[in-house]
Amino acid sequence: YSLQRRLILTEKEIYENIKSQLQSSSEVKHKIEEKCSDSIFAAAQSMTTTLQKGGKIFLCGNGGSAADSQHIAAELLVRLDLERDALPAIALTTDTSILTASANDYDFAKIFVRQLQGLAKPGDLLIAISTSGNSGNVIEAVQHCKQNEIQTLVLTGKDGGKLAGLADQVIKVPSQNVQRIQEGHITIGHILCDIVEKNLFA
Repeated sequence: YSLQRRLILTEKEIYENIKSQLQSSSEVKHKIEEKCSDSIFAAAQSMTTTLQKGGKIFLCGNGGSAADSQHIAAELLVRLDLERDALPAIALTTDTSILTASANDYDFAKIFVRQLQGLAKPGDLLIAISTSGNSGNVIEAVQHCKQNEIQTLVLTGKDGGKLAGLADQVIKVPSQNVQRIQEGHITIGHILCDIVEKNLFA
């Protein structure tokens, strides 16, 4: 296979693809507004209350959801729009030494649980992100939280998977397409961060 081969798509097909992708993304955002506004409202209230009471927010996920975890944690800890104090938000996806040691010494399914065991306390909140709702290590993290009085909020899609039946709160992006679900998750993440920031500092 050579990268030097000619482009397969015509110029017209490329522009049609761009238009189609953007329209598809927009349609899912409208569905989120219609179907998820109440759950987003409730999640923002839980996050605000957790932080007001001195709790921390943890985030976890795999692949693109790991990137979303880090992105949302950064918006909370550093800032989104307002000049304000830092908020305690920790992505459990960032430390390669911890992740690889946990996976090597125990099991990949334990990479988030092990960190929660050492860092999280009752009253904290875990935001668990999984497009399918069936990620094994995320499920184990949510189960650990349920057993240790740590609140759980799941961002998922499709039918919600196993996580939808485990978490305290669920925001399920109404789509079957992984790309659209991921785009929905980071949009929801920005909305949550904006509400929390304004609740606490505006």
